[in-house]
Amino acid sequence: SREGYLRQEIDAEGRQVDHPDPWDPAEWATPLGAMVAVPIEGRQVWIRPWLYVLTCPLGHSVPVLLLDTRLDQNTPEDRGITDRLYGGDTAWRLRQEIVLGIGGEMLLQALGFEIETYHMNEGHAALLTAALLRRHPRTRRISTGDVLDYDDDRVREVCVFTTHTPVEAGHDHFAYDLVERQLDGLIPVSQLRLLGGEDRLNMTRLALNLSGFVNGVALRHAETTRKMFPGYTIRAVTNRVHVPTWTHSATAALFQRIAPAWGHDPEQLAVADTLPDADIRAAHDAAKLDLITEVRARTGVELKPDLPVIAFARRMTGYKRPDLIFADLARLRAIHAARPFQLVMAGKAHPKDDGGKALIQHVHRVMDELRGEVPMAFLPGYDMALAKIMVAGADIWLNTPLPPMEASGTSGMKAAVNGGLNLSVLDGWWIEAWIEGVTGWALGGDDRRHEDDAQDLYDKLERVVLPLWYDDPRRWSWMMKQAISKIAPRFNSQRMMRRYASEAYLR
Repeated sequence: SREGYLRQEIDAEGRQVDHPDPWDPAEWATPLGAMVAVPIEGRQVWIRPWLYVLTCPLGHSVPVLLLDTRLDQNTPEDRGITDRLYGGDTAWRLRQEIVLGIGGEMLLQALGFEIETYHMNEGHAALLTAALLRRHPRTRRISTGDVLDYDDDRVREVCVFTTHTPVEAGHDHFAYDLVERQLDGLIPVSQLRLLGGEDRLNMTRLALNLSGFVNGVALRHAETTRKMFPGYTIRAVTNRVHVPTWTHSATAALFQRIAPAWGHDPEQLAVADTLPDADIRAAHDAAKLDLITEVRARTGVELKPDLPVIAFARRMTGYKRPDLIFADLARLRAIHAARPFQLVMAGKAHPKDDGGKALIQHVHRVMDELRGEVPMAFLPGYDMALAKIMVAGADIWLNTPLPPMEASGTSGMKAAVNGGLNLSVLDGWWIEAWIEGVTGWALGGDDRRHEDDAQDLYDKLERVVLPLWYDDPRRWSWMMKQAISKIAPRFNSQRMMRRYASEAYLR
């Protein structure tokens, strides 16, 4: 996506202004000497791969292929298919998914790869299954009496599908007249109807029907997905994080002292609860100072190192409820007057999410209203670099999604490996990691109203979290070590990959 996602600016009214965030593939990747053409609407759309080699600190490398249609061989219209991550209309989106699913499979063949397992993440790549079907023609009857002209069992043997969200926007669907026009006879629509839905081509259902292993990204998310798509076997492999990437350097030095192989084997961090209180607090203070410095540089707001920092950072959209903490400003003022705290927020709204953009503006209006009373800052331009500073420096990591919309969520894991304590709604991954008063605290429940969750948040802050910070620092340090020792050994990417390898890839 040459134009990137978006560069976020916040104007004087607190509104998000979207700017292009372009980058040059030639500065990062190498073009390969192969191209393939996929038919779209009667035109041959050429695709060239770029190679980016991702190398880890231990020296291992993974090739990443980036697909590019900005080629002289293509029409001006088709050159831009791969330019933007999110853009254009439904037809544009389908063309992108043809390039990814069908063109991607063709390129792997052209480059000489022999693939044992294809892993589709979200339904955007589901047309891969159509490309594979074409390689295995066979006529057989299915239960409806309709004819499927391909060996779908052969496709299921090699396909794994992970669905990542209950949110409707994550489940693409297209009208069949559009599909027929765009695919240009590549695979008959009559066949897609048997696998992707009768009325519209549902990309999630297409992937579900043609994958031998299907999973959600947390135990609760798998339950939610089974309700959304009854009749399918949907397992759970919880998302996890690469611990060395997200650990602050001061905390990493502590880990190195007690578990020298922690970066390769984060399960060794189970002994982190033996760290001296003074050492873990000193490491966190260093990370917190970096966050305070970043807040000052980006916003001019001066935070204090001796006051707790509550952080909220993620995509700004309705179901994430970034405004929950502002539901009752009088109560919030009273809590702060008794036990002062500081709030730092960040996040981008999708360019087409007007509701998310309205939430960002609302957050800024509230912060303006509370200026001089409660120290608050909204950091523009949320990205991985800023996320690393925030998850390491926050004392309390706040997460308030509307259940059951949180598929997994990983920012809280990143905070926990740095000793941050989660204050989170019981949804997504937190159900699996939560031990009340040990690894953090839970908010709300499944069948509660928005107002109930807000009052629960205020109650926890007023009666449990902030009193602990001020009155029992030894217990707070103990919880920091519990969060590290109980979450980092379980919620790490090595463990996640072992699950995928043993259950999905080697089945």
